[in-house]
Amino acid sequence: MLPPTFFDPPFRVTRASHFVLTARDLEKSLLFYTEVLGLVVSDRDRDAVYLRGIEEACHHSLVLRRSADGPMCRRVGLRAMTEDDLDRALHWLEANGRAPGLVEAPYQGRTLHFEDAAGTPIELVARMDAVPRMITKFSSHRGGCATRIDHCQILTPRVREVCEFWMGLGFRLSEYIAPEGGDEMFGVFLQRKGNPHDLVFFNGEGPRLHHFAYAAAETHQLLRASDIAGELGFGHDVERGPGRHGPGHALFVYFRDPDGHRVELFNTHYQIMDLENEPVRWDPGDPAISVPWGLPARRKWFEEATLFEGARLETPTRPPMPKTLETFLAR
Repeated sequence: MLPPTFFDPPFRVTRASHFVLTARDLEKSLLFYTEVLGLVVSDRDRDAVYLRGIEEACHHSLVLRRSADGPMCRRVGLRAMTEDDLDRALHWLEANGRAPGLVEAPYQGRTLHFEDAAGTPIELVARMDAVPRMITKFSSHRGGCATRIDHCQILTPRVREVCEFWMGLGFRLSEYIAPEGGDEMFGVFLQRKGNPHDLVFFNGEGPRLHHFAYAAAETHQLLRASDIAGELGFGHDVERGPGRHGPGHALFVYFRDPDGHRVELFNTHYQIMDLENEPVRWDPGDPAISVPWGLPARRKWFEEATLFEGARLETPTRPPMPKTLETFLAR
């Protein structure tokens, strides 16, 4: 039985908003994100760079912070609808043992930190400084012309538990990967903004950030980003694709940035807003889930991911992927 959706949640989350990553070489990372993905620099200082997509009017959707340590994701950022929602979130999280804390963050309003049921470090914010949209500044567009942040995928052995947690906070289940019958879930796609997902959780050692994703305005920009990656010496970091997803049906290409963080550029998704839209189940034994056409992903695409700073890793009690799918993986 699928977890229920709560259409009157204790507080309102509107979308996936931003990500905070560490980088050992800010200049090299800046080259990758501006020239390959096409992100815009909103601001920077000696130890941090704030970036956004060309259609985004909020100050940043990606923060890179200098660190000499190994690559980490410090926070997954979500937006609350209003400041009142942020207050309600604080009270609800306190009452439910989530130990939230209010912190100061540059270019953001009040910012709430907590962990979800998988141990994912979440940053919830209701306001961010506004900046000009660059979508009609055609002469300044670079690389893949990434338009906006869309979603992230997180690995965790607690797929059902974290699915229940977020559905209890108003997220809707759009698609899920599970065998017919029973309660086992291999992956879940959860959304708030009206397309198939903001948060995706897949079975695996975690919590770890598998990838975060930007939408592209035009499909050909996926190829342009790949070509520019090759020209600038990032060609070996084009990890997967171009290809097409089974769930979602989007065309995609995955890159690894200079620190190994995985980022997807894709040509966006269908809408799922109406209440009669039921969750779609995908069979985990069907290789077309990940490979509708073209070559399969390499094994590292399934197994490698970015650690969350301070998170305690848990290992799944069952294999990360079905054997029937594993046989299709490229080594």
